[in-house]
Amino acid sequence: MPIKQTILVCAFLLLSIVNAGAEKFSMQAIPEQESIVRFAESFLGTPYVYSGNGERGFDCSGFVHYVYKNFGIEVPRISAAYSGFGQPVSLEDCQKGDIILFTGTNYSRSSVGHVGIIISDRGEPVRFIHSSSSRKNRGVTITDYHNSKYPRRYMGIRRP
Repeated sequence: MPIKQTILVCAFLLLSIVNAGAEKFSMQAIPEQESIVRFAESFLGTPYVYSGNGERGFDCSGFVHYVYKNFGIEVPRISAAYSGFGQPVSLEDCQKGDIILFTGTNYSRSSVGHVGIIISDRGEPVRFIHSSSSRKNRGVTITDYHNSKYPRRYMGIRRP
């Protein structure tokens, strides 16, 4: 086989291998998913503070932003900005470190108003950690998605 044809065949095969693997991974790999979850869990019980983004208190997007910033990952600071952020992931394929999106408490609005971080592994019941403004579980808390009122507010999941 002539050298040009050999080079073309090798280049084609290499590109095919690279493209085949690209669909399975997000645009930006999340380093140390376990560490992200452990760091987030270290804030359990931290108070909810409107517009809060520090250890004295968080709102939901301030909490997610603070956690990811600690790992050098830039995520939006405002909940509404998450709708076009990252790679969409189905509820069935979500994993630790993914960001779950909900409407705010006004269900009729179609913009993201609440966010949290998935802490369960793929295939497990979906659980997430977030800073909640509810009277019942105010502050940083863990919620079992399927045993809550959140499914009716669900808007999607994003992988940074």
